[in-house]
Amino acid sequence: MTLQDWYEYDEVLRFRQLTLKREECDLAQDLEKLDRERNVHIRELKRLYNEDHSRFNKNNVLNERYLLLTLIGKGGFSEVHRAFDLREQRYVACKIHQLNKEWKDEKKVNHIKHALREYNIHKHLEHKRIVKLFDVFEIDTNSFCTVLEYCDGNDLDFFLKQNKTIPEKEARSIIMQTVNALKYLNSETKPPVIHYDLKPGNVLLGTRNNSGEIKITDFGLSKQMHEDAFDADDGMDLTSQGAGTYWYLPPEVFVQGPNPPKISSKVDVWSVGCIFYQCLYGRKPYGHNLSQAAILENQTILNAKDVQFPNRPQVSNEAKLFIRRCLTYQARDRPDVLQLSEDEYLKSYPKRTTATTSSLLFCPK
Repeated sequence: MTLQDWYEYDEVLRFRQLTLKREECDLAQDLEKLDRERNVHIRELKRLYNEDHSRFNKNNVLNERYLLLTLIGKGGFSEVHRAFDLREQRYVACKIHQLNKEWKDEKKVNHIKHALREYNIHKHLEHKRIVKLFDVFEIDTNSFCTVLEYCDGNDLDFFLKQNKTIPEKEARSIIMQTVNALKYLNSETKPPVIHYDLKPGNVLLGTRNNSGEIKITDFGLSKQMHEDAFDADDGMDLTSQGAGTYWYLPPEVFVQGPNPPKISSKVDVWSVGCIFYQCLYGRKPYGHNLSQAAILENQTILNAKDVQFPNRPQVSNEAKLFIRRCLTYQARDRPDVLQLSEDEYLKSYPKRTTATTSSLLFCPK
């Protein structure tokens, strides 16, 4: 073989290698697409199964007003139905809470007390970035219903499972709107409110009219910062330690001691940082592949003193610094919600770019 023959053969091999890499990339993309389609089908099969086995699947109208249409989701002791309000002529979401008949009376009373507390907080909230609460009524002795604004898209959690990551400009828009809702909870409600359970599953996306908006929901764990129980420097006692979604909660709520931990709106700031990180990188910043039990056992969040950023995808230094501010380990050094709402990263106007194929279509007004 001459030197020229060797060069030619080497070029052929390089070409074959590039072709194989392209084929590998195409196959990986096809596999991801099939995986996404599988997740959608599994989700729909579960929904249909739960709908068929719901005790309300033959109750066409609740409270002589709400026509049940389809089951949206089910979890724990509640299920959510898309419904039509016959009086107001609008679509709504009916969240039906069910008490287990085998529960002791004390547990039933506590469950109802918890639901009423959520209702009493949520009913006063009126903001374009927060799902509206319209009504609440009793169905029977073991079930009652809260009627909420209907958002016609999926939640952020499902979107991330389908798409893995979100481009920075779009993720920043989600965070800006979320912080705007939190600012309202801390400046225009009396007393101020800590959401305490911010996570992708509680950020709803819409699809109608390409609105580009989001709304936050689920105030089941929210806390009111009453003046007699809240200290400007230390915060307020956390009386429900152990509740919540651990991947999105800050170190201070995991501290064990003779006295309950102190919390403030800085809990929600930490959650914002976790959500933003997950949008950008497709993984949670702490305990990504761990269960909640493992997070407790390993003290994962208590040891989360520094956040690490992957090399890919490429994210601006400004976004990383914003996340670091949100995920500041010591609560005393972390910005509160009102300080975060004035953060330069959220105030600066991003350069205009052409919309990408992964553009989100958020909740309509």
